[in-house]
Amino acid sequence: MRVASALPVLVAGVTAQGVKGPYEQCGGQGYADAACQNGWQCTTYNPWYAQCVPAATSTPAGGIATSATTTTRPTTTSASSSSPTTTLVTIITTAPTTTTGRRTTTTGLIVDSSLWPTPTALQSGWYWIRAVAEPNFHSYLQPQATAAPSLSTNAPAIIASAKNAAQYNVASGQLIQNRFGNGPNLYLHVENPTDKTQRTLKTWFETTPNTYGAFAFQGDTLVWSVADINRPNTAAWLVCGTGKELFVNTGAYLYNTPAGCSDHTIHSYGGSLADV
Repeated sequence: MRVASALPVLVAGVTAQGVKGPYEQCGGQGYADAACQNGWQCTTYNPWYAQCVPAATSTPAGGIATSATTTTRPTTTSASSSSPTTTLVTIITTAPTTTTGRRTTTTGLIVDSSLWPTPTALQSGWYWIRAVAEPNFHSYLQPQATAAPSLSTNAPAIIASAKNAAQYNVASGQLIQNRFGNGPNLYLHVENPTDKTQRTLKTWFETTPNTYGAFAFQGDTLVWSVADINRPNTAAWLVCGTGKELFVNTGAYLYNTPAGCSDHTIHSYGGSLADV
């Protein structure tokens, strides 16, 4: 219940089970199909995963739908004079819309991965993503942990220890992190710069799909491309600073590397365990 105590909640009466909220899983192999709440539709990304996403008419022109996660949990009460009874309690967590200098976003619930960990064994249909060269050899893509539970406009993408490695797949140009029911899945976003010659583009995770460019796998190599930037190498990435944050490298690979950064390509890995 730590999440409920730190976030605005609405406690309602009995709620229909099986109705999923925004960006929750609603189907997939081994998962009971479920309906999405009004204004959201269940979209299948691959045989293993379907998610509630905004219906075509749910977002006003020029706006962004506000994200909310609805969770129904049974609670048991008892009295000395009667048998225990079970009541369904619905907790609705609303994520506010935030405007920044570069973009307007619908904030998502980003939590410390130690609270809701990814399975330690790779799940069918998903991949680890890691660097394969020094100084970050076999360091893994993951969102930077934040104070939890908390609402955050973004969680920087980092290349770090295998201990908190996350599992990913690419569908419809989106790089999706599977959180296996521990909250909404995350999407890797890329900064849309005003100056299209900018050498480094920030990346971060949010609960809403990326709106700039598209991800793909070429073999096992993760690439990103966009129509308005002509990149010499779509597989070129930079890992920068002591925080090991991941950036798109819009310049040449291994040439004029920005200070404090190292050149990398990053790759899917299908081993059962994330190793070092």
